[in-house]
Amino acid sequence: MDWLEQELKRALARKDPAPGFAAGVLAARRKPLPARRWLAAAASVVVIAGGGAAYRRHQGIQAKEQIMMAVRLAADKLNRVQSRLMEVGQ
Repeated sequence: MDWLEQELKRALARKDPAPGFAAGVLAARRKPLPARRWLAAAASVVVIAGGGAAYRRHQGIQAKEQIMMAVRLAADKLNRVQSRLMEVGQ
């Protein structure tokens, strides 16, 4: 066998884990869960707030469009009345 193959075989050989390894892995796995819950809750709040702001903006745009339509209708009617008054005045 080549020296490189021997080194690889030795480096990749199965080794027993240190005592308490499983407990350490489980303890490390349990720690981030509360942080993940807080992150999920914070993300939910951001999404809900963003959705509410977008809905309010949408309502504002609709209200603006309705007001602009009302102003156009009123201007049209005023122009008709003004033109008729000018016809009567001549």
